[in-house]
Amino acid sequence: MILFLASRPVTAPPVRPAAAARRAPRRRLPRFPRFRPLAPYRRLFSLPGTRAFTAANLLARLPMGMLSVSAVLMIAGTRGSYALAGAVTATGLAATALIGPLTARLVDRHGQARIAVPATALAVLGSLSLLLCVHYDAPTWTLFASYAATATTPNTGGMSRARWAHLFHDDPAALHTANSFEQAADELCFMLGPVLATLLCTGLFPEAGTAVAAAFLLTGVLLFASQRRTEPPVSPTPGSPSGPCGLSASPARSRSPLRLPGLPPLLLTFLFTGAVFGSLEVVTIAYADDHGVRSTAGAMLALQAAGSCAAGLLYGLLRPPHGPGRRSRRFRLCVGAMATLMPLPLLAARTGSLTALTCALLLAGMATAPTMVTGMGLIQSRTPAAQLNEGMTLAVTALLTGIAAGSAAGGWAVDHLSGPAPGLGLAYAVPAAAAALALTIALLTTRPTGTDA
Repeated sequence: MILFLASRPVTAPPVRPAAAARRAPRRRLPRFPRFRPLAPYRRLFSLPGTRAFTAANLLARLPMGMLSVSAVLMIAGTRGSYALAGAVTATGLAATALIGPLTARLVDRHGQARIAVPATALAVLGSLSLLLCVHYDAPTWTLFASYAATATTPNTGGMSRARWAHLFHDDPAALHTANSFEQAADELCFMLGPVLATLLCTGLFPEAGTAVAAAFLLTGVLLFASQRRTEPPVSPTPGSPSGPCGLSASPARSRSPLRLPGLPPLLLTFLFTGAVFGSLEVVTIAYADDHGVRSTAGAMLALQAAGSCAAGLLYGLLRPPHGPGRRSRRFRLCVGAMATLMPLPLLAARTGSLTALTCALLLAGMATAPTMVTGMGLIQSRTPAAQLNEGMTLAVTALLTGIAAGSAAGGWAVDHLSGPAPGLGLAYAVPAAAAALALTIALLTTRPTGTDA
């Protein structure tokens, strides 16, 4: 009997309908994917160390929008000469154009922390020397020498972009978002820096802006350099001898990025893009002054930078172009959009309405950040990883040179076009012409090259 019972199959007891209903899984309605516009940016900062180096770099980058304005206000406020202040800052700009790429080359060869800290310390000493020379009424030539010493300031934005390129070298979408964030950060620093410098120099004392900017720069670079786990590794040259302190003494690492195919036309486009920025600033200040509201010029330029910042963040949500042909095509489209929108301030200024001009500046600024993001992406794809800082610093140098040339051209237009209506409104033809030249160069020369990644 026991064997008979054991041989029978064991069956589960019948389940009551109520119990079965309780155990049956509920049918879920299909859920639509939620719109998460900030998801790409959250993904960037989910990596360990990215938040720390970004915060430190923003602190170090803020002085780039403060130093020149602080120097102008400090020198003009104590020496009573805007011409002298402009000459001193122009000398520093020229020195930066010469020294900046050399500093970036050292950063590429020996690492960010090893070069950026002493270079920043030398630049801070130059700022403090300028402050003391102005305060104690030193000879005029000391102002030029002191401000020229600040040219060793490392390209903090380029070093941050190099870290993103190292972290996301195999993820084009994330790298595109990171480049968009970096361009928006540049615009934010250029928007807040002059305002902060003006408040410090006019609210406290003339030297306050330079002192605070120097403190921000040194503190930010020290904090940024301490984040070693996100620092891109140095690619040593095989067989290169070592000099003092272990630094390579061989100058023949590789050819200059200026000799890379496709890079000089990009730099020329950046030059005319910088001319857009420089002329737009000078003409806007002069136009506001001509209408008796010079104090609002800063707010008008801040709105232009805000439009560019917002456009940069939104551009980072788009899919990056895949392939060298599409990258070059996207760049030409962005430069074309900038050239299309830049005549808007010219049309608005001729109406005599400051409200219309402010809105036109806001719209015109929305094309600059996508142009810069796409251009920087092309430079990254055409520059070897071991020379990335140098390549991006050359782009910044081209921008600074263009800004200086654009400022001079805008000032010339203001001096020669002042008078009855339309008067200064015609001076907005200078940034419009610079944008058109940038588009012409991009259309004629920007083509896919063998170095595009």
